[in-house]
Amino acid sequence: MGWGDLGAFGEPSKETPNLDQMASEGMLFLDFYTANPLCSPSRAALLTGRLPVRNGFYTTNAHARNAYTPQDIVGGIPDSELLLPELLKKAGYINKIIGKWHLGHRPQFHPLNHGFDEWFGSPNCHFGPFDNRALPNIPVYRDWEMIGRYYEDFKIDLKTGEANLTQIYLQEALDFISKQQASQQPFFLYWAIDATHAPVYASKHFLGTSQRGLYGDAVREIDDSIGKILKHLQKLGISENTFVFFTSDNGAALISAPKQGGSNGRFLCGKQTTFEGGMREPAIAWWPGHIPAGGVSHQLGNVMDLFTTSLSLAGLQPPSDRQIDGIDLLPAILQGKLIDRPIFYYRGNEMMAVRVGLYKAHYWTWSNSWEEYSKGIDFCPGQNVSGVTTHTQEEHTTLPLLFHLGRDPGEKYPLSFASDEYQRAMERISVVVQQHKVTMVPGEPQLNVCDKAVMNWSPPGCEKLGKCLKPPESDPKKCFWPH
Repeated sequence: MGWGDLGAFGEPSKETPNLDQMASEGMLFLDFYTANPLCSPSRAALLTGRLPVRNGFYTTNAHARNAYTPQDIVGGIPDSELLLPELLKKAGYINKIIGKWHLGHRPQFHPLNHGFDEWFGSPNCHFGPFDNRALPNIPVYRDWEMIGRYYEDFKIDLKTGEANLTQIYLQEALDFISKQQASQQPFFLYWAIDATHAPVYASKHFLGTSQRGLYGDAVREIDDSIGKILKHLQKLGISENTFVFFTSDNGAALISAPKQGGSNGRFLCGKQTTFEGGMREPAIAWWPGHIPAGGVSHQLGNVMDLFTTSLSLAGLQPPSDRQIDGIDLLPAILQGKLIDRPIFYYRGNEMMAVRVGLYKAHYWTWSNSWEEYSKGIDFCPGQNVSGVTTHTQEEHTTLPLLFHLGRDPGEKYPLSFASDEYQRAMERISVVVQQHKVTMVPGEPQLNVCDKAVMNWSPPGCEKLGKCLKPPESDPKKCFWPH
């Protein structure tokens, strides 16, 4: 979902009344980022509080390539990483994930092996349908075992876009919250729905109701669901004891627009890129009785901060035996303080850019290759900026491209290298980058090796359903990542 997809952020159709009300009752973050322009690494960062290059969610197969966890990936979230739900258990929390996991689908990477007590959802995105011979359809799990597969037992109509998944995910959330409230149990719910990821879907009630087409239908259903979750918390009398945060894993996928992709507002490009459109996210914090209503924060925030902030709310300290990149946002949320911190924009194994204050310096630029672009793959449609949106990997480490995001949020006008402003800003940024690189110890890359034998052929529980499939012979290879 993109920064420009919500009415509270200026989307003109105003079709997100519940999220807009959530913002009016809570705090809007205008400068909030994901840790990567792609799904899996940003989710790994959210749950570990660490940059993907530290937690292993990157590839070294080719320079500055985005990588994620498709069915044939061998790697996943390492046992050495400490995830938020594992730590929250120490404070007595019951933890549930609903929706897309995307941190590895082999048994050792299962969310219930990494701190979650319950899971309803899928290890991968809802791609398909597949023929179950060359490629297996994606399983849907309840806790340890699959209960069916997408397109077989959980229908998604690619012609109409109809699927009931968001409604199923909503009911799972409401039931979980009710159960924990009844037993007076503190809980952590990670509601990771994926209706706005192509192929986009919505339930029958929402199809055809948006001015924005099918993508808008999906956004409207998500908005409606979040409204029901917040009202449920209020009805149960626990809203003042429940911290809720809404955000996205990466910017809108402009390659899927306009029918299957959203809006990144004034920002440049989208998903897959380290321009603002790829990594600046809509973000809302809600906690009645604690967060002043109608707040707007310019705090530089990141999904990794939700790790540290959640631990702080639970009265826990982050692990001291590893570098944690997330900061505690509570002073910004509750007291309106601004904490000085940088934002690092990574693509694969390369730090592409850094933001310090209102300045953003690009050390590398690349949207995608000429070869991919010639095939119609365009992550910046209608937004070519000469010398900025490049189709070859361009290094700027000697003289970084510098933008003032207050005056130029669209990254269209790089500052003159000869200007005093450039010199002053780069002096400050260079110190930040140097300190960052000194502390950088990359994790073991998890996204290098692919093997069709590890796909979702025979997930746990397939025997009971008669849905086990025969895998091919193991043939591990280096994964190919074009972007």
